[in-house]
Amino acid sequence: MNLTELGYVAGWRVVRALPRPLVAAAFQAGADRAHRRPGGSTARLRANLRRVVGPELPEAELDDLVKRGLRSYARYWMEAFRLPALSRAQILAGFRLDGAELLAADVAAGRGAVVALPHAGNWDAAGAWVAATGWPITTVAERLASEGLYRRFMAFREALGMEILPTRGGPRPAFDVLLDRLRAGAVVPLLADRDLSARGVEVDFFGGKTRMPAGPALLALHTGAPLYVASMWYEQDAACASLTGPLPVPGPETGPLDQRARSLTQLIADGLAAGIARHPEDWHMLQRMWLDQRGAGGAELSAPAPDRS
Repeated sequence: MNLTELGYVAGWRVVRALPRPLVAAAFQAGADRAHRRPGGSTARLRANLRRVVGPELPEAELDDLVKRGLRSYARYWMEAFRLPALSRAQILAGFRLDGAELLAADVAAGRGAVVALPHAGNWDAAGAWVAATGWPITTVAERLASEGLYRRFMAFREALGMEILPTRGGPRPAFDVLLDRLRAGAVVPLLADRDLSARGVEVDFFGGKTRMPAGPALLALHTGAPLYVASMWYEQDAACASLTGPLPVPGPETGPLDQRARSLTQLIADGLAAGIARHPEDWHMLQRMWLDQRGAGGAELSAPAPDRS
């Protein structure tokens, strides 16, 4: 077990054993220290948030936004570490979804649903809430360099009731399994605001070019399942989300599959941008995001996350 894995194991064991106010204060202090001593990840968050808010926002206000963004990111980790210790009632009470009736109808009808998520708010709490509600949920997780850490994150999310598929190395391609799960009526949430494959669809996003994964669009196009875009944020007492959609899915008569996937992915990008603009402090994007940022300095700090496709 390497030091990184040891750190996460300690987080799961220690953070959930201590009183929440004590842990919350410690995580906030860590976020504030990162803000005072900005490294590469903080600088990247600042650059990304500048794109979101535009050049008109004064530097002092941007600085305050970055501070709140780091605190939100710290809150995500604190709450993720504590999730396994929560009861079903606590999980249900700790997350609110505007549009839950849409997913309920999709699951009841057996058609499933695809939900495109941003790296915002608390996506683990969202997945745990869906499972605690009693709906089948399947997503994918990035295969980490550390196999031990990857397996621990798999076990963490599976214990919360989610079916987690590896992006690569599984017995069947993840995309094929997701098709089956949608046709069986499952909810399939996928983080959709950043492409890790270098094969994503180029989209316009806050006035610049970036790439986003084609998976959510392709799943909807292949199955006819409704496709939603989620906005995710924090309120004082809960992690929250709202759904936009279902998005209009173009039929075969409108053009070839790759063209339809591009147009649908742009709609997803537009929906994600609208939600991020409403709650920029809760967008946890500490990595390079736009194509013109390539080659820029700044270390990557990645939260091992599910739902990337």
